[in-house]
Amino acid sequence: MKLIIAYVKPERFKEVKKELYKAEVYKMSVSKVRGCGSQKGFIEVFRTAGEEVNLLPKIRLEIAVNEDFVEPTIEAIMKGARTGEVGDGKIFVIALTECVRIRTGERGGTAIG
Repeated sequence: MKLIIAYVKPERFKEVKKELYKAEVYKMSVSKVRGCGSQKGFIEVFRTAGEEVNLLPKIRLEIAVNEDFVEPTIEAIMKGARTGEVGDGKIFVIALTECVRIRTGERGGTAIG
């Protein structure tokens, strides 16, 4: 079992979700977050005063998958999020030691579904 965490541009989220559905990945948690990486932000001018904005809006996806779905999930996210520009995002894959479905008490891969 793995936990896949991805940060993508908000304007690419619909495309990412569409690609995940094509890969039969339907279960995910989505959050609106702010962060920066190589983009380093931008300068925003408001009433003739420039202000540096270094935390940009992103979408964070968290997807728990069984081993068979790790690569299809990564490929789907990359296909949906990639523009070729700086700031397309990052994907992190973390070992998931346990998963418990609260309703039934199931554990492991069957709890992920």
